[in-house]
Amino acid sequence: MKGSDVIAEILKREGTEVIFAYPYQPLIESAAKVGIRPILCRQERVGISMADGYSRATSGKRLGVFTMQQGPGTENAFPGAAQAFSDNIPILMLPGGEETKKSFIRPNFQAMENYRGVTKWMAQINHSERIPELMRRAFYNLRTGKGGPVVVETPRNILELEELGNYKIDYTPVKGNRVGPDPGDVKTVAELLVKSKNLVIHSGQGINFAEAWNELRELAELLQAPVMTTMPGKGALPESHPLALGSSAVSTTKPISHFLQKADTVFGIGCSFTRTNYGKTIPAGKVIIHSTNDPADVNKDYKADHALIGDSKLVLQALLDELRGNQAFKKKSRGEVAKEVQTVKKEWLNEWAPQLNSEEVPINQYRVIRDVMSIVDRNNTIVTHDAGSPRDQVVPFWETTAPMTYLGWGKSTQLGHGLGLIMGAKLANPDKLCINFMGDAAIGMVGMDLETAARCKIGILTIVFNNGAMAIERKSMPTATEKYGTVFQTGDYRGVSKALGGWSERVEKPKDIIPTVRKAIEATKSGQPALVEIITKEGFDFSKYP
Repeated sequence: MKGSDVIAEILKREGTEVIFAYPYQPLIESAAKVGIRPILCRQERVGISMADGYSRATSGKRLGVFTMQQGPGTENAFPGAAQAFSDNIPILMLPGGEETKKSFIRPNFQAMENYRGVTKWMAQINHSERIPELMRRAFYNLRTGKGGPVVVETPRNILELEELGNYKIDYTPVKGNRVGPDPGDVKTVAELLVKSKNLVIHSGQGINFAEAWNELRELAELLQAPVMTTMPGKGALPESHPLALGSSAVSTTKPISHFLQKADTVFGIGCSFTRTNYGKTIPAGKVIIHSTNDPADVNKDYKADHALIGDSKLVLQALLDELRGNQAFKKKSRGEVAKEVQTVKKEWLNEWAPQLNSEEVPINQYRVIRDVMSIVDRNNTIVTHDAGSPRDQVVPFWETTAPMTYLGWGKSTQLGHGLGLIMGAKLANPDKLCINFMGDAAIGMVGMDLETAARCKIGILTIVFNNGAMAIERKSMPTATEKYGTVFQTGDYRGVSKALGGWSERVEKPKDIIPTVRKAIEATKSGQPALVEIITKEGFDFSKYP
């Protein structure tokens, strides 16, 4: 028995079913021997994205695990760790390391020296007898508090060179802990929620990871308070609900803007309240109540008038218990709020109807979103987007109807992250239709991993908006640079997908969107990845950028 065998057995006991990897790494074979399925990616960053999607799509209840070799494998995986760290996603990273006798000798790249800024917790296994201890601490950190990548680095001599003989694995699966709010704070906040005249609930990813969807819905209905979500929190309250304002990224919805401006109180639950380009800024002059499981988030970017520290489910349960006994609340009626939400939403959709129903050629991206949404069973479909224009186009207009049917990200926006996310989500939810919207710039970053989906029979649907340009960057690329090829790009992504083993077709006219997507969905049912390349407009009014 070697160190890799011990780690594999611990992973098995912890319920790991899939391990994402890129060789060379002895843990891959050890994991396969104990029945853990290895998924070998084409590039480490995408492998991390797959582990990320696996964790996200299961609310962290089944953890994504990624392993890579020492040196270049650990170097290449760094961006994926940074992306997961920015979105607070619990993933376990198991890099190999240089032999202990080579520790701290440059230029050898060691995770312990270089990953500190993008991990929640990390350790190096410096003695084989410490493997169970450090793996136990790793899983505890993954299951307790705010999420984030956890790294356990294993030097080569411990991982594969030393024979451990009759090594006894003293290990039982780890249970995490949740923290509840202070009862006095709960009472104060409950009274404020009742007294507020124009309350908005600002719901984040913490609701999804706590699986506090029922509690959020009950609170919103009790208070008749409209609910907006952050991009990672999208779907926490189904957007078909009468009190749902939608989700916000760089783009937003008219209901969110309308009710945030009108609000006197904003109750943030399961969110970090981080000021970011990829979320809606809260206007000044609001009373802010902030509930998070991480005290470091409180008063970070916004002044919190009141705070509740704890797991979102426990916080909401405590508030609901307090509110049900509040006599003042029982006399209060807010029955007109839902009607106002629906009125503003209808106005907004009417304003956007020319885009959503457009017959333009090249095709309008909003027409694609409308058409795809109209033909899928949204309760049984998981959708994500890529960075840039597809994110800003899809987030406001894809209406979720059930929790965990949309993977929104993130405070870091690495092109190509959506492809790995949707593969991880499909592996975690094989019976669901899994769709990724991405641009031609994004597929240029990670397109070779379509072969991973084909080889491993991961039946995802990729919809590529091909406008032949980096449109969202157009303003920063003056017209004079066009002759140097800095703005426009080319590619036959339909051909790339076919060459890599996927089903694919190209769409150039609006009338062909629905029939082609239907055929693509049928192809995914056999485990074959499908790609629909749609020739779209650039999406910018270039007359504004002479």
